[in-house]
Amino acid sequence: MSTSAATSITAATSTVPVSTAQPTSSGTEYRNMVGALPYLTVTRPDITYAVHLVSQFMHASSTTHLAAIKRIYRYLQGTMSHGLWLRTGQSISVIVAYSDADWARCPDSCRSTTGYAMFIGGNPVSWRSKNQPTESKSSTETEYRAFAYTVQDTLFIQSLLVDMGIQITAPVQLFCDNVSTSYLAVNPIQHDRNKHIKIDYHFVRERVAHGDLVVK
Repeated sequence: MSTSAATSITAATSTVPVSTAQPTSSGTEYRNMVGALPYLTVTRPDITYAVHLVSQFMHASSTTHLAAIKRIYRYLQGTMSHGLWLRTGQSISVIVAYSDADWARCPDSCRSTTGYAMFIGGNPVSWRSKNQPTESKSSTETEYRAFAYTVQDTLFIQSLLVDMGIQITAPVQLFCDNVSTSYLAVNPIQHDRNKHIKIDYHFVRERVAHGDLVVK
């Protein structure tokens, strides 16, 4: 890959169904290439989602998936100067998090993907892209599950800060681009149609009611 043409365009993030894919001639090559990437996501959040996608096909990789992972390597080659730039002297009085999700993007399972990023003092401290364990019947349900997962990680970060002697008293600011999800988080009334996400609903609502979380 060192002689391949570099690119500065974001790594490809689309996949094809396993059932219609042309298998690769060497699954070992694919697994080795994928296995080297998770370590890089520690300082390269911009490839987290793409790495998450190609990691799902370790057992049944196709030529299309191989092309996608090679695209990630070309992207890394073209953006070697990219990384995390941590600023000093910034206030760490508040945790800011951004939550998002797609809906039934996986062509094989119709499951959705959760994604979030968390910042303290304007610096990224945690980010993740992962499959949701069950199918969702609506985009609101998908976004709310991602919402709850993000809140769960903010609690972990807060606990970690306390262990380090850092106490953040301001409520977490959590941003979401789904109006219905934001409304559910602050609305104390639970409708019958939302009972299938009851646990996530009460988990988030409790944080809002206690003043630990502000939804935006």
